[in-house]
Amino acid sequence: MIRVRLAFPAVVLLFSLSIPSAGQSFAETPSAPVAPRMQQAQPQSPPESSVIVVKPGLTDEQLADLYMARKEYREAAMSYKRLADGNPQNPVYLNKLGIALHQQAALGAALKYYERASKVDPTYADAQNNIGTIWYQRKKYGKAIRAYQKAINIRSDMAVLYSNLGYAYFGDKKYQEAISSFRQALALDPQLFEHTSSRSGSILQDRSVGDRGRFYFLLAKSFAEAGNLERCLIYLRKAKDEGYKELSAVKSDPSFAAVLKDPAIQEVLAPRPPNSTQP
Repeated sequence: MIRVRLAFPAVVLLFSLSIPSAGQSFAETPSAPVAPRMQQAQPQSPPESSVIVVKPGLTDEQLADLYMARKEYREAAMSYKRLADGNPQNPVYLNKLGIALHQQAALGAALKYYERASKVDPTYADAQNNIGTIWYQRKKYGKAIRAYQKAINIRSDMAVLYSNLGYAYFGDKKYQEAISSFRQALALDPQLFEHTSSRSGSILQDRSVGDRGRFYFLLAKSFAEAGNLERCLIYLRKAKDEGYKELSAVKSDPSFAAVLKDPAIQEVLAPRPPNSTQP
């Protein structure tokens, strides 16, 4: 059986699922038709329904995927559980079951199935990444870092892995390692921080952080190094609005050398006049 690793994906955990269109459909019950002008009794149309209507050829996995796409996580988890019980050596089913449980905040159960998926297929980077997101949510940053590093050793071409690793380093107050990870993530996907979802099969972890000013400054630094002036400005302004007190470091940090003379950057670095108020 060919295993297809569907991509599942931060604030909150975000999830996205890609589903092939062939052989499947879902639709809502259509509303009542417009009555003709002649005075003739019309049968009352049934109320709209959100029940999934499927073609006879829809597989159990495709139905479970539809439940996930509709955010009906309990039904999805039950469907994936049946699939996993019938195919205990299928890492994709185990990983998808973990994600469905994860979305219901059942972290312990989700971790169990992620670990089973990783054990069945040690080369399954998505499952290893998802293990990291569990440890990150539990604020076990060291364990999260190790999980993401394992995933990167398997798949070094996935930007989401470096992004998640960067957040874990930031949570562990390892700021230089965080900036290095964000830089690598942006090299792979310059639009990474504009996404609200990721590969299906991999969860994009919670993007909420404690020291928001420092976090925005590090993102600005990453974008400056990538030559993205527009995004650098956005995050420098956010850092300033958060009251980050080391903003003047831009003037001496080599990472900002290429953008430092830009008038917009200089405007951000200019101190606010006394008694100025936020717009």
